[in-house]
Amino acid sequence: MSDSSLILADNIQRHIYTIRGIQVMFDEELAKLYGVETKRLNEQVKRNIERFPAEFMFQPSEAELENLRSQFATSSWGGRRHSPYVFTEQGIAMLSAVLRSETAVKVSVQIMNAFVAMRRFLLSNAQVFQRLDSLELWQAQTDQKVERLLNAIEDQSVIPKQGIFYDGQVFDAYAFVADLIRAAGRRIILIDNYVDESVLLLLAKRKAGVSVQLLTRTISRELSQDIDKFNAQYPPIEAREFTLAHDRFLIIDDDIYHIGASLKDLGKKWFAFSRMEMGVMEMLGRVGL
Repeated sequence: MSDSSLILADNIQRHIYTIRGIQVMFDEELAKLYGVETKRLNEQVKRNIERFPAEFMFQPSEAELENLRSQFATSSWGGRRHSPYVFTEQGIAMLSAVLRSETAVKVSVQIMNAFVAMRRFLLSNAQVFQRLDSLELWQAQTDQKVERLLNAIEDQSVIPKQGIFYDGQVFDAYAFVADLIRAAGRRIILIDNYVDESVLLLLAKRKAGVSVQLLTRTISRELSQDIDKFNAQYPPIEAREFTLAHDRFLIIDDDIYHIGASLKDLGKKWFAFSRMEMGVMEMLGRVGL
């Protein structure tokens, strides 16, 4: 190999990798630079193994190799039967001594220059890399938050605070209230002056152990029979007459939702809903619960 054919330091830098926080080069790529077979290079190393302690040469783990493969599309050191060796800057300096060739000495000088140039580059851009690491960490945290939000929306555990349903959105409105009822962990209190069996079907969707209290203006004979039949099959609900409310309210644990339509009429006409920023205890005290 002539001086003119020696690989430039800029090209050598592309073959310097970071493993365990140390800059290294792979045996196969070094062998190409030295103009020898990888097998011969490693044979010379083994004959002089006392010159290559762990800080000069080591074998990366499969996890470390896989991490490199994920960062670089192609590699000359992939797909080998045995794990390759990597050499640190000190190990590469020692290689020129054990290979005992003029080419090895000249190439090693250029490799050393490449390592020096790489160190200067890393030092001069350390702040940039730190900011990039911080940006990647922030991006990863943001991605996790977005993923949690999307998962929560998918499993319907995130319920909007307010919104409007328009006429014809019968199923959407029904599904919204059903999700509210499923979300209850302790109690459901419904204040609605117009109740029929369709409301009882919604209340049947509650979790086990969740209490239900129904407050309505009039409990007719028909509604009373429906409640009795419901209680005969499902965990019983408590119903009583209450004449002080004009609007509809749905209390889910410690949240109060104002519902602009009776539950039996969901989606038939426009109606709005909103979660109220007020304490549940005040309302429960006023209704005698």
